[in-house]
Amino acid sequence: MSENRVLTTHVGSLPRSAAVVALLMKRENGEPYDQGQFWSTMAEAVDGLIARQVATGIDIPSDGETSKISYATYIKERLSGFGGDTPRQIALDLVDFPDFRSRMAVFAGKQTFKRQSCIGPIKVIERDWLARDIANMQAACQRHGVRRGFLNAASPGVVSAFQPNDFYPTHTAYIEAVAAAMQEEYEAIAHAGFDLQVDCPDLAMARHTGFQALTEEQFLARAHQQVEVMNHALRNIPRERLRMHVCWGNYEGPHDYDIALEKVLPIILKARPSQILFEASNPRHAHEWAVWREAKLPEDKVLVPGLLTSTSNYVEHPELIAQRVLQFADIVGRDRVIAGTDCGFGTFAGIGKMDAEICWRKLAALAQGTQRASDRLWGRAA
Repeated sequence: MSENRVLTTHVGSLPRSAAVVALLMKRENGEPYDQGQFWSTMAEAVDGLIARQVATGIDIPSDGETSKISYATYIKERLSGFGGDTPRQIALDLVDFPDFRSRMAVFAGKQTFKRQSCIGPIKVIERDWLARDIANMQAACQRHGVRRGFLNAASPGVVSAFQPNDFYPTHTAYIEAVAAAMQEEYEAIAHAGFDLQVDCPDLAMARHTGFQALTEEQFLARAHQQVEVMNHALRNIPRERLRMHVCWGNYEGPHDYDIALEKVLPIILKARPSQILFEASNPRHAHEWAVWREAKLPEDKVLVPGLLTSTSNYVEHPELIAQRVLQFADIVGRDRVIAGTDCGFGTFAGIGKMDAEICWRKLAALAQGTQRASDRLWGRAA
């Protein structure tokens, strides 16, 4: 933590260039491509993203998840046991709005990536991709003077929410197998000197998406179980090097089926990571700052509230961001807040309504607003 200002970060994914998306789609669809060109393009893109994050005022940057087709389905390239293409479940809040779904598909693009199922034993089968991701991030951070960065990895629970189990006898056995395989990736990222962000939308979003067939009681029991399994996989990494992202789905829609934060927060707080990234600015969850205020938060937890929406091309005013920073600093103190975003700006490669340049304008506003708040918190401004 900085001693004289609130730091800035984001959730991880950033808009990918047309060249990056084209290569990712070729790989996703099994089309021929040049591997040398693939990795040189990824390295160049990561270097550019780190440089731009630094210039924009982001203190804790990422590689933008550049080489990943999506944050939860990329694992099919690295782990055995996955195959097929499972039909996508419609989120409960969108079921009654087919016209809206059609319009959004035209504007934002259809999700064409494969959603496979678990159809066999899970184990690590590919390590070069992760090694290249780490090397690209290390080189870019060194070149641009970044002292602290982070890399994302899928949680066992979110893997199960996107890739249904058709092999293991129970859900528990399934996520334990995923966790055992993913532990290697988790520890490799931390060993390389980066903070590890474990993406955990399974603890909220999955209630109305992948796990919508469960009752609320069953969902909460499953979420609790997934946190316990994840904690075991993270046991060798210091808490302060861990961050987790929880969200209700990075898409525009009613979100009126979102499970309330107060129902899942006790489970979230049992997770090992010290840093918690969560939605705090979109219209469905902006009010939940009050839930954090009333919660009994362990002293080692650092709040990383989303101060920017990730599904709107509005650029938030720096003063609004400053007010939001102050709101959370009032809850846990100025030293336990990092300014973040609701979710990623490039969750799925080539899909989404966000304009790439506006995303950067939003991140600049985040840095400006956080500086305003820091000046007030440290007595440098009225």
